[in-house]
Parts: sequence; C-alpha cells; structure tokens
Amino acid sequence: MKLGRSGLEVSRLCLGCMSFGDPQRGNHPWSLAEADATPVIRRALDAGINFFDTANVYSDGTSEEIVGKVLASHARREEVVLATKVYSRMHPGPNGAGLSRKAVLAEVDNSLRRLKTDYVDLYQVHRFDPTTPIDETLEALHDVVKSGKARYVGASSMYAWQFAQMLYTARHRGWSSFVSMQDHYNLLYREEEREMLPLCAAEGVGVIPWSPLARGRLARDWDEATERSRTDEFGKRLYLAEDRSIVEAVAQVAQARGRSRAQVALAWLLSKPVVTAPIVGVTKLEHLDDALGALEVELSPEEVEQLESPYRPHPIAGH
Repeated sequence: MKLGRSGLEVSRLCLGCMSFGDPQRGNHPWSLAEADATPVIRRALDAGINFFDTANVYSDGTSEEIVGKVLASHARREEVVLATKVYSRMHPGPNGAGLSRKAVLAEVDNSLRRLKTDYVDLYQVHRFDPTTPIDETLEALHDVVKSGKARYVGASSMYAWQFAQMLYTARHRGWSSFVSMQDHYNLLYREEEREMLPLCAAEGVGVIPWSPLARGRLARDWDEATERSRTDEFGKRLYLAEDRSIVEAVAQVAQARGRSRAQVALAWLLSKPVVTAPIVGVTKLEHLDDALGALEVELSPEEVEQLESPYRPHPIAGH
C-alpha cells in the first residue's frame, strides 16, 4: 500500500519497535532484549511486514540498536521500510532535545549509527517543538533528505493547526514535505477525527496510528492488568473510566464473530480509508499472529456502529 500520496510502498501493518530494547535502560522495563526481539522481527518479515517504526529515545537508543542489528542479519535493506523519530531528550544540557537544526542533524547521524544503515526511509518529528522556528526545523529536515540520510519525512502527534502550518511552510519554501502522520487514534480515542484526519485526507498524508489497541486495553477486560500497564505512567493518562463501555462492545463483537478482541479493534482502524498502517507493538509471537489475523476481518456497518456508538468526547491526550 502507498504511504499517502508518496510512492513509498508499505505493508498494511507496521511493526512498532518500542517493545524492543535493553529493559535496564530508559523507562520500559517490559522491553524485549535482542534474543527475545529477534524471533518477533523474523516472524514479521516472514509474514510480509516490511514497515518497522522505532525512535531514538526508545530504551535510550537500544531499540534502534536491536532493530538495526536484526534487520541487517535477516532482511535485505532495499526491501524494508525503516522509520525512526527525533525530538525527545537524548542527553542532558543544551541541545539535547527538540527540533533545532543542531539537534536534528546530530540525532539523524546517531540514529543511523545505531541502526547500522546509511539512510532511513522515514524520518519523523516525534512531537511539535514550540521553542524552535518551524522554518529552521523544516529546512534541517529537507537537508537530511537531500543529503541522502532519509528518503521521506513524517510527523507525529500535534494539533492539526500546527501540522497545517508545517505542511504549508514546507510547500511554500519548496522543501521536503511530510508524507505521514503518526497520531494517537483508536476506538477509545477518536478526537483525531475532528480535524487531523480530514486534514491528512485532504493533503494526501498517510496515517499510521500509534497505540491502535489503546495500550492493550481493547484486547483484554477493563480491570485486567499487565506488567506494562502497571508501569506505564504515560498510558495511565490517556483513557477514561467511561471507556469501559467501548471495551465491552469490542468483546461482544469479537465473541459474535469468533475473533479476538485485538483483531476486531484493528479491523475497525483498517476500515478507515485515511489509515495506511496501524503501528502494532508486540512482546509475544502470538500477539503478532493475532494482529495479522485482523487483515482477514471486514466489519459490517452494524458492527462499526456498535463499536462507535458508546464513544464520548475526550480531552486531548498524547501530544
């Protein structure tokens, strides 16, 4: 499938690589070290997934190290689409975070070193940086593309007006423009439908949602906890108590269909024309096989209505 209006071909699912990294580094104690991550990445490759998304900040850079090493050993570089991100703090002191020219140009080189590659296919701004002029960031990204260190540029969670401003500025200045938006979008959080998704549809920007299963909440009972949910402070701020009714609706549709809850929730996302590839993060092989099964599920209009009708407006979350 094409990523937005670009010519880049990506698989219908993207493997999110925040699940991989040294569990002793960063703030992801549930991350898989190389020995456990390798079978997951290999299974993804065997299943036809060619799209892999990571970030410089995941597990203090060790996610990139693992992904780069495993892909170098088990895939042909020209056949995979490798994406990473820049913005978060990577070292203390000045210029250790953000989207200044200095930070962007330094961090792309650091990411390439860890990923063991000469280029990434998609270089994404992880968040909007209100402290750096847009022109400075966009010109730096354009230079990254023109230097051959990235093939395309993308963005992640921000307000639609911020993204519109960046799209317009890049177009006006003749710089490389964003081909993708990685945003927070799932059955429990649909605020992106108000402005961001219509903007992406109008501008031909491919949407690659993060947390498509709402940190796993859509795949299990509301009161069921996991090791990740107990330690994921960021995730605890994303959803509301009233979202329980949506989780229950997913369970009902899944039971009636004879499918897993994860497959139903992913099938709902895949039914949205603006969505190119949900980013699925897995820590077990069965999680990946479950996600792949969603590609076979086509929901009826009645099932979509059953899943969507309990939704209520949410405060903005995930930016």
